[in-house]
Amino acid sequence: MKTTPFITVEGPIGVGKTSLAKVIADHFQISLLKEIVDENPFLGKFYNNIDEWSFQTEMFFLCNRYKQLEDIETKFLTNDQAVVADYHIFKNLIFAERTLKNGQYNKYLEIFNILTRDMPKPNMVIYLNASLDTLLSRIGKRGREFEKNISSHYLEQLSSDYQTFMETFEKQHPDIPVLTFNGDELDFVGNRNDLNTIIIQIENALQKGVQPHELTKEV
Repeated sequence: MKTTPFITVEGPIGVGKTSLAKVIADHFQISLLKEIVDENPFLGKFYNNIDEWSFQTEMFFLCNRYKQLEDIETKFLTNDQAVVADYHIFKNLIFAERTLKNGQYNKYLEIFNILTRDMPKPNMVIYLNASLDTLLSRIGKRGREFEKNISSHYLEQLSSDYQTFMETFEKQHPDIPVLTFNGDELDFVGNRNDLNTIIIQIENALQKGVQPHELTKEV
């Protein structure tokens, strides 16, 4: 692992990425970077008509996530400041491959590869998954207007895409530890013991690549 921790939390919509990223940031006293979602002007239209608005939606996310990734490097990692993000830019490929037409996806992939070629990569990925019922329940509870039209079929496909992608990612990046947690079995928001289970695994993984003085823990 790289010296300065760069942790990303990933998983399908509604699985609890931001909630866990906040907890990690608070516990280890490191910087938190949250993805831009609500500011995407195409997102509401996207869930109403995926075919019509997928390219605009994905390009907006790509440009904004690229800028955030650039900020991670210049404002945090180059200054030896650890950071946790509630997404990994690879999610762009998961969504784009699911929603874009072949011609659009090929052009998108070219742009993605150019933008991310020399950008920093995380040295730990936390992957959260959960059943469709759990995802739908959590999406409903947070009450985002633009998410009301997410179909269960789309969400189920997306969850499957994530699982396939993560299996491939682990094979292609054996040097990057991936910690996988089941959101149906662990309630890291409401159950302190479940949260401690996750924190301990993160601590163990960090200890293998980070010197104790480089990462402070909440006492």
